[in-house]
Amino acid sequence: MALIAEPTTIFAQRRDRGRQLGARYDFAADPLRLYLALVDAQERAFERALETQPPAEELASFVVRDALPGVMEAAVAAGTERLREAVLTRFHDADLEGIVEDWLAGEDQNGTDAFLARASVSPVLEALPDLAASLRPREIDDRHCPRCGGLPQLAVFGETGEALLTSPRKLLCSRCANQWVLSRMTCASCGETSGAKMPILSDVDLFPHLRVDACEICRRYLITVDQRKDPRAVPIVDELAALPLDLVAAERGYTKIARNLMGF
Repeated sequence: MALIAEPTTIFAQRRDRGRQLGARYDFAADPLRLYLALVDAQERAFERALETQPPAEELASFVVRDALPGVMEAAVAAGTERLREAVLTRFHDADLEGIVEDWLAGEDQNGTDAFLARASVSPVLEALPDLAASLRPREIDDRHCPRCGGLPQLAVFGETGEALLTSPRKLLCSRCANQWVLSRMTCASCGETSGAKMPILSDVDLFPHLRVDACEICRRYLITVDQRKDPRAVPIVDELAALPLDLVAAERGYTKIARNLMGF
């Protein structure tokens, strides 16, 4: 029997959190406005995937038919002028299935193509874990998603419900939103374990529950979301609002392990 994701309130939670953070942080208002438009399209794609359950060999055609149109509509309605023009050009001239297939294969893509493919495919992979698992390489390390082989988007310390119980660090996949545990003292990019080589950057006044975990060895970083400090946090949304931390990391020469949906 195929494994599928249980229907949940995940999209309602993401929608509510996007509104909260967009109202709180002026600098994140525009990308979160676009994200809120995308959430509606992604929710429909998620539900359609559950209903249809396309096989792996039909994934690209399913995405182009059932997910990509809503993502394009959202981008045109709520995106920047530059994004709108790029999306319209892709709609008229591009090989849309090819864009999706290239993203699934991990090919280098321009920002617009990566945005369209990721926004369209991710909710389908999130809905259908078995389908996501069909993309996994035969050999992967513990710094890649054990389900689909994707790179980590962010790290999370979740609530434990026990004051004296330490929460494990989980990584969240940039492709299928799966979570898995990785030691908190291990670089999520290269595997470095020396704490002296892994600086932490933060702004506790602006983001008491967010920080940058960087690595001096590989010069990579990711955002860590601590739900113990803000139980209302929705990691995939809060990471989108962490623009000032991304800028600080970039100024110090670090590169994010996986850019988020908005390209930061």
